[in-house]
Amino acid sequence: MNPLTLEFWSALITIVFIDLVLAGDNAIVIGMAARNLPKHQQKAAILWGMAGAVAIRIAATALVVYLLKVPWLQLAGGLLLVWIAYKLLVQEEGGHDVKAGNTLWQSVWTIIAADAAMGLDNVIAIAGASHGHLLLVVLGLLISIPIIIWGSTLFIRLLGRFPWIIYLGGGVLAYTAAKMITHERHIEELIGDRTWVAWIFYAVVIVGVLLAGYAVNAARARRTAWQEKSREPH
Repeated sequence: MNPLTLEFWSALITIVFIDLVLAGDNAIVIGMAARNLPKHQQKAAILWGMAGAVAIRIAATALVVYLLKVPWLQLAGGLLLVWIAYKLLVQEEGGHDVKAGNTLWQSVWTIIAADAAMGLDNVIAIAGASHGHLLLVVLGLLISIPIIIWGSTLFIRLLGRFPWIIYLGGGVLAYTAAKMITHERHIEELIGDRTWVAWIFYAVVIVGVLLAGYAVNAARARRTAWQEKSREPH
């Protein structure tokens, strides 16, 4: 893919956005892993930890990009990404069982291990959005990781203030998933020159994911409101 084309830059922006939307939990883990260290070591732990996490993320994404060339695995990856997009929209607040390190290298290892364990969604999403181009993966991570490290708190607050950003992220993931599915070689051959079929499929997947996420969130909000009302003294 030519770096001078609009396709390249739109894919890069998509990758950075996906990284940021899916990075909320990672940002919390970073802070928790380094919280017991002296102030002067916390920055070093975060930098070394994220350097190791980025290296693992690039290697894992490169592996997934290669695997997606195997027949039908792109379809499987796309279906899994549809589920990830849905889970992003309906995720519940939960605790993070992260043991804080007491030494610099304990904290570094905790950050790397936690990111590797939590990074499957990122890896699949980025592999799909990169269209098999590792340069896009590397550039996207190099751009988004500093933002995650230094701007994670701000971004999390932004998500809390503007909930629609999560729905935008879910839509981007759903679109990426739909493209992965239609780019499966057998399905691509089935669609042929009828690009309108692919665009209808994109719309169905995006609208389906967003409506499902909104319905679950609305039902949860009504249930929470009812529970709070039932606790009020009569």
